[in-house]
This record gives sequence, structure tokens and C-alpha cells, in this order.
Amino acid sequence: MVVVRRRLIFWLIKAYIKKSKKTLIISFFVGLLIFFAFLFGARYLKTLFTLHRYPVIGVVGSYEKDNLPPIVKNKLSRGLTRVDPNGSIRPDLATNYAISDGGKTYKFNLNPNLTFNDGARLDSRDLNYNFSDVKIEKPDKNTIVFKLKDSYAPFLSTVSQSVFKRGLIGVGDYFIKNIQLNGNFVQSLILGLVKNRFDTVKFVFYPTESSLKEAFMLGEITEASGLGNAEFKNLYFQKFPHTRVTNNIDYSHLVTLFYNISDGELSDKKLRLALSYALPDDMKFGKSAYLPYSPNSIYYNSEVPKRQQDLDHAKLIRPEKTTKLTITTLKKYNNTAKLIAASWSKIGIKTTIIEVDEIPDRFQIFLSDFNVPRDSDQYPLWHSGQISNITRFRNLRIDKLLEDGRKTTNVEERKKIYFDFQKFLLEDMPASFLYFPYSYTVTRI
Repeated sequence: MVVVRRRLIFWLIKAYIKKSKKTLIISFFVGLLIFFAFLFGARYLKTLFTLHRYPVIGVVGSYEKDNLPPIVKNKLSRGLTRVDPNGSIRPDLATNYAISDGGKTYKFNLNPNLTFNDGARLDSRDLNYNFSDVKIEKPDKNTIVFKLKDSYAPFLSTVSQSVFKRGLIGVGDYFIKNIQLNGNFVQSLILGLVKNRFDTVKFVFYPTESSLKEAFMLGEITEASGLGNAEFKNLYFQKFPHTRVTNNIDYSHLVTLFYNISDGELSDKKLRLALSYALPDDMKFGKSAYLPYSPNSIYYNSEVPKRQQDLDHAKLIRPEKTTKLTITTLKKYNNTAKLIAASWSKIGIKTTIIEVDEIPDRFQIFLSDFNVPRDSDQYPLWHSGQISNITRFRNLRIDKLLEDGRKTTNVEERKKIYFDFQKFLLEDMPASFLYFPYSYTVTRI
């Protein structure tokens, strides 16, 4: 009897399968699709129903839509070229480039496999450049040609800036999901990852570093980026719970003492050298420097002797008539100014410190920083014909080197030029290069 029942059940199952074969197969595959859809969609659903889980990064500065900071622009797009940390220039959106006509013509062949963040193919006709004295030709969708009026070797680094077509549509890993404006200025923006639209990051901009730190303490942001120090109201962020502090060296800025060469006392080279020899070796606020280039740069002349503190030598060469000097400093470098003043007092010079918010029209010594260009060219800062040469430094040999450097496209020849530039600049000492400042990022974990 049991055997008959088993056979009956087997027969019924077999008959059901035969009759509903198509329905069972379809149901099986539909079930598989639902399973995998749930499996791969789980993290998206988690993002949708989790409040405020994406990073919110605070940054200091006032920016318009067309002038976003590098921390944002580099996520949104790339340039025709890219500048490596050592200063070498390589193709990026371009597969290759060619320089002709004595450094006046630059031809770039675009990578045809790249797309903008809206899915459209990278097309030279969509690249909107606005250079003065430059003729732009686009012979086809994969080629763009720049014809300059004069030779200009730094042009390769100029086109490393992120490119966009209208609407801030770039060729980067992220796209703009939302942007909040306060007048013409960006108040905040949310970026989405191109490959995963639910993977987002938000940037919020603050007018001052103190307001940025306060926003972090109030929980408005999860990360404060680009801080000059890791303190808040005389307390260290390292001591706060669930907080991580990351310390980096900002090689894009160089804190420098600029000597006014037109000043009656600072025009004396011996005084400038004496002040340099009296400086402390360790400024403690950043990585010590003595040349106007990052030590990682291929243009950095490591053969230039590094001056170390030598108070006896400084006393020996210091003009006896000079006993008082004035340092005009940006407020954020006040502690550095005090450290310098303490060192100079050891060679018999009393220093007065004046705080300012911007470059003063008149000064004896100005303590500030300058943006280290991505290219090796520092023509605007040291050439005697430039208004931006705030030290009023004049040296015909330096002028000639700077002029030749921006006309020479061969890398090895440029190295020789800028090696000589650094050597002769330090001989005249129109400035003392102090340090690359530390930059701090505070993150809630």
C-alpha cells in the first residue's frame, strides 16, 4: 500500500511538472533575477534610507561656480595634461601632444575612448578655452591646436587645469548633483560618483578658518579640510573623542620673508645674508625650505649649499648701523614672526612686528606665503619688469634666465636654466625661504 502511494505521488509530481514546465522555468529565472537585484541593490537601498551618512567636507574660501577650488574641480574633471608631484608633465585627456614653431604651436590629440559625465564622447568642439593672444583651431573632434603669439613653455601646465563643457560637465569621477548659491557665491554643493549615483560627497564653504572649526564642533560637517593648525579655542582636536587628525605638507605654498631691496637698510646684501644666517633651522610650523621649489621637483637644485643657522657668522657680517627692523606679517604667521624676532635679537637686532590682512604698499620685511606654480616658471615674482615683484629685486642675469626659461620647451635645458636661477637668486638673497606649511584635516570617525 505504501509503495502504491509513493508511485501515485511520483506520478502526480511528474504530471504536474510536464503540464507546468514553462511556468516553472519562468518562475525559476524570475526568482533568480529578484534575488540578484536585491543582492546588488541592497547598498543603494541602504544609502536611500540612511540619513546623513555621506561625508560632508568643510572648506575655507569664497568661490563662484566658474572658480571652484582644486579639491572640488579635480573630482569633477581633468585637463589635457597632468602635472606630476615632481613637476613632470604628461598627457591626460590627450593621448599625446606635439610642440612646433619654436614653442608657439601646441597640438593635442584627444583620447577618443573618454566621455563627459553626461555620457557624451569627449569632443574638441566642447572644450571652451578663453586664452588671450591664443588662436584655437579644432580641425576635427579629436584634435585641438593652440597657436600662441610668443613662445611660452609653461603652457603645458596651463592646460592641466580641469576642462568643462557648459553646465560644469567634466570628465572626472564625479558630477554635480546639487548646488546652493548665496548670491554669486557657492554655499554648498553635492557631488555624485558617476559609476554609482548614490555614492555622494558634500562640500560646504566657510568664510574663515575659525568658522570652519566651529562648524565641525557643532556637527555640521564630518571633515574640516586645509586647516592651518589642529587647535580649537586652545584645545587640540587630537584630544577630542571620535576624531582623527591628518597632517600633510602643503607644497603648493611657501612661507617666505620678502626683503624690500629699495629700503635704505635692506638694500645692503650683507644685512640680508646676516638675517638669513640668523634664522632658526627648524621653524616647527612646516617642512623647512631654502629654495623656492618643492624638494620633490625635478627642477630643485639640490647642489645649492643649504644655509644653516650660524649666529657668529651673522654677527660678523651684519652692518653695525642696523639695530632695528620691522616685519610686516599676515596674522596667521604671527607666531613665525615672533620666532624670527627672537633669533634676530641674538645678533643685536630688535624687531617690531606689524600685523596686516593683505600685501602692504610699503614694508621693510614682509612675512607671507606665495603660491608655488605647478610649472617651474617664477617670472612674475622675480623679474625686474613685473609689478608682482614685491621685493623690487633687480638682477639682469636673473631676468635673462627667467626669460629663457619660459621660452625653452626642452626639459633638460629648462633644468639647467632653473638650476642656475636658484643658485644666483640665493647669492643675492632678495628673500629667505622658510617652510612649506603643514596642512591639517580633521575627520569625525
